[in-house]
Amino acid sequence: MERKSSEECHVILLPYPGQGHINPMTEFARRLVSRGIRATLVTTVFISNSLKLGPTIGHVHHDVISDGFDDSGRYGKGRTLPEYLEKAKEVGSRSLSELIEKYKSAPFGQPVDCVVYEPFLPWALDVAKEHGLYAAPFFTQPCAVDYVYYNVWAGSLGLPVDGWPVEIPGLPVMEAADAPSFLVDPVSSKDFLGLLVNQFSNAERADCFLINTFYELEKEVVDTFSKICPILPIGPTIPSNYLTTKPSMTENGKYGLDLFEHDESIPIKWLSNKPLSSVIYVAFGSRASLTHTQMEELALGLKQTAHYFLWVVRETEQAKLPKQFLKSSGNDNKGLVVKWSPQLKILANKAIGCFLTHCGWNSTIEALSLGVPMVAMPIWSDQPANASFVEKVWKVGVRVRVSEKNGVVGRDEIERCIREVMDGTGMAMKKNATKWREAVVKAVGKGGSSFRNIDDFVAKITTHKKTFETRMLIG
Repeated sequence: MERKSSEECHVILLPYPGQGHINPMTEFARRLVSRGIRATLVTTVFISNSLKLGPTIGHVHHDVISDGFDDSGRYGKGRTLPEYLEKAKEVGSRSLSELIEKYKSAPFGQPVDCVVYEPFLPWALDVAKEHGLYAAPFFTQPCAVDYVYYNVWAGSLGLPVDGWPVEIPGLPVMEAADAPSFLVDPVSSKDFLGLLVNQFSNAERADCFLINTFYELEKEVVDTFSKICPILPIGPTIPSNYLTTKPSMTENGKYGLDLFEHDESIPIKWLSNKPLSSVIYVAFGSRASLTHTQMEELALGLKQTAHYFLWVVRETEQAKLPKQFLKSSGNDNKGLVVKWSPQLKILANKAIGCFLTHCGWNSTIEALSLGVPMVAMPIWSDQPANASFVEKVWKVGVRVRVSEKNGVVGRDEIERCIREVMDGTGMAMKKNATKWREAVVKAVGKGGSSFRNIDDFVAKITTHKKTFETRMLIG
């Protein structure tokens, strides 16, 4: 049987070495596989060894490159972000180029046609172009935030900001509290700000921009940004069987890779006898760290609501919980604290009534995809901007207000926000959350905006491959 042209294409996908970056790209790889593309997820040696990854992750192939930190990884003791990025560029560029060369040899499969890369690693674009490949950055933050950083890069938004609010075409008027945190404090955050702005350092060489969002959610900014750069919203990149009853290629709903060990049966079993929409799910991602004071206020605020709660507190953070809190919560069966959780399975559980979240983009779009209203408690980076959209634009939640006296969100404020979402006054938020879930299902389903954009991406790769091969034959 003759193979389709897309089946002859090979895409390698290079995420930044962090769970919030690896998982969306893994799911995107699966969607490429479903269209006949050979997809190879490329992780660092450290990540691969830590997770004991094999040559495949389900239907996605797997391979490795070195970033220069094979033994200690990105977060090795005492390492600064600039030090990591500099070394990763030096070693990673060479290692990625060697990998591409390896695939030109028959024993290792078919040659690479396209590199999808994390724009935090812009050197991957340079390597791809040295080999004549199609190349596309994969942005793991929302289009609105990407566009803000692009404006900083382009010089149309100067730093430090000369007075708030700021107006950027395609975006709502942006107050300081609604902006990515690194814009508000660019001096002390210069390393992270540099990482985010430098995503666009060579972006004019990219063939298109892939963004983990969907058109209907951010259509105004997508339309505006698309006039400058070739934007393709292809998200949300979560397993399709959370959004449809049809079978998918996602290993029964498993989402990417878990960098933290956990027993998912514990929270699932605990939720099994809880009433419909009765539980507050609380999680702050894989990196956030709250102060002892903030942990205490959050714990007491949850207790004051008298609602059930399921709280993910990483092992390194549990010492910050108030004394006797774990014991007292367990005794009255009102609360459960776990070290990690299968977040998508939790959010999809009918017992969940709201999600108290830091509003990292993965968590935000997962809640939108599963129709769960939110209590937004942002900490840094893109989270304040995401929280602003959750409350003001998409109207699927309420944002906590930080005390001007001590910079802490108090227990009474936490209780107020939870009650607003969980009780009768949150009905409009719940309806809006359901509306956005329906929009997601439509976008990723056959004929939807994200579905068509992925098809368009595959067509672009195929065309580039044919053009490149023709050029090689002639020249």
